[in-house]
Amino acid sequence: MAISKERKNEIIAQYARHEGDTGSPEVQIAVLTEEINTLNGHIREHKKDHHSQRGLMKKVGHRRNLLAYLRNNDVARYRELIQSLGLRR
Repeated sequence: MAISKERKNEIIAQYARHEGDTGSPEVQIAVLTEEINTLNGHIREHKKDHHSQRGLMKKVGHRRNLLAYLRNNDVARYRELIQSLGLRR
């Protein structure tokens, strides 16, 4: 269910603001979005997997908090990020 190391490195390279950047909100939100999409596919197949469903809800909440932080600090970066990720907000 976890994303591969190669895929995660691709996402980090795409959304990093500078070389070696793994902690910026954009990178964290992009990685969480990929993990959420992967878990959504898993839960569609395994409807009774409540443990994974709880993990999904925790990831969604974490992403929501990071999005709120980014929206409050830099609206332009926030709008650009949700546009590139295709999030509904």
